[in-house]
Amino acid sequence: MPSFPPQSGKPAGDPGSFEDQLAELEKIVEQLEHGDLALEQSVTLFERGVHLSNACKAQLSSAESRIQVLLDPEHKGPVRVEELALAVDEGEDDSDEIEGEE
Repeated sequence: MPSFPPQSGKPAGDPGSFEDQLAELEKIVEQLEHGDLALEQSVTLFERGVHLSNACKAQLSSAESRIQVLLDPEHKGPVRVEELALAVDEGEDDSDEIEGEE
């Protein structure tokens, strides 16, 4: 029986880097696609995958906002970097949005 992907020893509150989260998500997808898991294991992995997907989306959105600030400084003044507070709800579904639409 397949094992669950390692959580890299990080506490639940420490999501890790974007790359770590994406790698774990890819492992989960592989396990789910293989199809030899019990139903409860599949559901648990799917829930973890949704959590990781939302965390990755939030990090990508933050990076996109920071890049936008760099590329389009206010009033053609000096380039500045600022952190923008963006909230992404775990239950949020962006699947019906058109890409590139803000």
